[in-house]
Amino acid sequence: MPMSSSTPTPLSAPVPAPAAGPSGTGTRLAVSDGLLSLLRTTTTEPRPDEQLEALTLAVAADLPVLLWGEPGIGKTAALTQLAASLGLPLTTVIASVHEPSDFSGLPVLGDDPAVRGVPMAPPQWAVELARAGRGLLFLDELSTATPAVQAALLRVVLERRVGALRLPPGVRIVAAANPPASAADGWELSPPLANRFVHLHWTHDREVVVRGLGGVWPRAELPRLVPERLPEAVAFARRAVCGFLTVRPTLIHRLPGTEARRGGAWPSPRSWEAALTLLAFATAAGVSREVLALLVRGAVGDGPGLELLAHLDRMDLPDPESLLADPAAAELPARGDLRQAALEAVVAAVGARPERARWEAGWAVLVRALETGAPDLLVAPAKALAALRRDDWEVPEAVERLAGVVGLARRADRSVERVAASGTGPAAGVRR
Repeated sequence: MPMSSSTPTPLSAPVPAPAAGPSGTGTRLAVSDGLLSLLRTTTTEPRPDEQLEALTLAVAADLPVLLWGEPGIGKTAALTQLAASLGLPLTTVIASVHEPSDFSGLPVLGDDPAVRGVPMAPPQWAVELARAGRGLLFLDELSTATPAVQAALLRVVLERRVGALRLPPGVRIVAAANPPASAADGWELSPPLANRFVHLHWTHDREVVVRGLGGVWPRAELPRLVPERLPEAVAFARRAVCGFLTVRPTLIHRLPGTEARRGGAWPSPRSWEAALTLLAFATAAGVSREVLALLVRGAVGDGPGLELLAHLDRMDLPDPESLLADPAAAELPARGDLRQAALEAVVAAVGARPERARWEAGWAVLVRALETGAPDLLVAPAKALAALRRDDWEVPEAVERLAGVVGLARRADRSVERVAASGTGPAAGVRR
């Protein structure tokens, strides 16, 4: 795309020679500055970007975020663009070039330290953030900070305190780090510091890079939270996380066994609280499953995060009793794995309270599934449902229809075969 609307100089026109001497040097630098200004002039556009959407949602949720990525991948540029899009002043602090006292505060003796104590004076960047009342604090090169500096950062990241100064609520914290293998004199993150962050792995997208170098980058926008959905979102997040940890209590706190994994995302009560917050924000904003997966795995780790996502899928399944109550109006999930799980739940509900009317309603649900989805998912549930038949129950017409379309092995079960062979019931004329 064109970078400037100015008219180029014709090739035949003579180009005036720059003036000699100091004034000529200044003119040439001014022209260079003009060219640099054109190169740095870019714009933004709304564009789907799962990484950027996950980052923006975590920032909106006021959770510290740590971007992991190789050098030159664009972490700093993403944070600069994020701050500009959100209208927040950006304060960059290179963690690796600071001393612990730059974060814990410098002791300053007052008139009577024995009575008034020794206050810990914050550095200038913290004072400016406090004066502004809002901003984006960018802690760069975190993986090259010494263990002593990492220890000093604990209160900054979690309690938002720098020395005796508390950062205002309008300040958000984002950090960036290179993997230890590619960091200059890198250190593994200490487990206490790592557990305070939501970890996002930053990678480059070819289309985003190409279009960005052309002058148009994706725009970071705060999630649009629906006010009416806020109480529902909080209730859902609490029910989901608490329900999951009730059945998986060993995942409430699990410190990884290796030093490298301790420097990433892992489950603890603190990180589960972050996951609950992210789930509530994601639900209220209606983000995609891919964005939610990035956030949840970034809070509690890949394994626990994937298990929580599977638990959310099971929570979204329709109530089997509702399906049995009105099979003709049954709404089944579109995803194949969820649809099969819903049908298996219907069969399990019939097995838990086997009654003829419920058994026939189960077949009606399978017919509904046949009408609205792929027939191959019905084989296993149909066989299991047929096995629940009592000898005095007549086989409903639905069995014949399902047997013809799905090709149920041996009429879905031997019990159906016996009825068909006896010549009693609608299934008697079904072809073998």
